[in-house]
Amino acid sequence: MDKSLEAQKAHAEKEIFQLENRQKILLNRIRKEERNARTSRLCRHGAILEGVFPFTASMDGESLKAFLIALSRLPGARELTEKAQNTGDGE
Repeated sequence: MDKSLEAQKAHAEKEIFQLENRQKILLNRIRKEERNARTSRLCRHGAILEGVFPFTASMDGESLKAFLIALSRLPGARELTEKAQNTGDGE
């Protein structure tokens, strides 16, 4: 093979390697931003829950889950849930 072609091939392989690494870095950055957004959302929602129901701050996970399930089964809860979803009240 011609030395010029070998040099071009080596240069192209180096560029491919660099682009693959850049892609990995960008994907990691995207995943980190998604994790940060989720963590922020969970903290905001938890703060709202504790603000509305202060006693939930001392509940363990299973008790809180049971409480929320019981709330979801109250009359009218399904309609409120559907209304909130349809009006775009979600974040």
